[in-house]
Amino acid sequence: MCAASQTSHTARTARTARTQPPGTPRRDAERILAQVLAAAREVLGEAGPEASMERIAARAGVGVGTVYRRFPGKESLVEQLVTLVTDELVEAGDRALAEDHGDGLERFLREIGRSLADNHRWSGLLMPGQTGTTCRTLAVRSRIALLLENAQRRGALPGEVALGDVMALVWGMRGVIEVCGDIAPDAWQRYLDIHLAALRGPLPLSTRPPISAAQLQQLPVSRPAHGSH
Repeated sequence: MCAASQTSHTARTARTARTQPPGTPRRDAERILAQVLAAAREVLGEAGPEASMERIAARAGVGVGTVYRRFPGKESLVEQLVTLVTDELVEAGDRALAEDHGDGLERFLREIGRSLADNHRWSGLLMPGQTGTTCRTLAVRSRIALLLENAQRRGALPGEVALGDVMALVWGMRGVIEVCGDIAPDAWQRYLDIHLAALRGPLPLSTRPPISAAQLQQLPVSRPAHGSH
């Protein structure tokens, strides 16, 4: 199992820790971990990746030493938080596949957009997924690929649309959210509408080739988080 999958297991454990009654050291540790991750999500949502560990600890209601005992630095905390959010997207992709009638890809893209918008101050760390979430990032991409195949098989999208076209749409949507998140938080919805309409529209989509599968494999899926220390 890759390191990202191990981290995602810890993240899932943290998400369920709040529902477990206290009383054992392990449950207490899981509860504190869940508090720290929830606080980090809130604080990064307010201040972005530059948010300090001290501010995260204060929001979680624990000492900063407690945070550092679980995470050697902010980069590892952000890495686990990114993995948690990416896992949520994987689960959304699985739901879209289970209920797909040709519209699953659009529904999944809107889930991705909502996640990026909800976390827009640090959405640059999400999709394609940085700070060590390579395995989970590829899991999101694989679900996009399967949903694209379903849409094409059902005639919802032309066969000319490539996975690279859809990934470029996701990256562009993330860029719109990064620029407009505070001023026009729903701008990504119109961006997605327009581009989906273009993908469904009359052929040819372009005279230029799409990003190839080989090129997608060469694109980096890891980079250090800005402001980590």
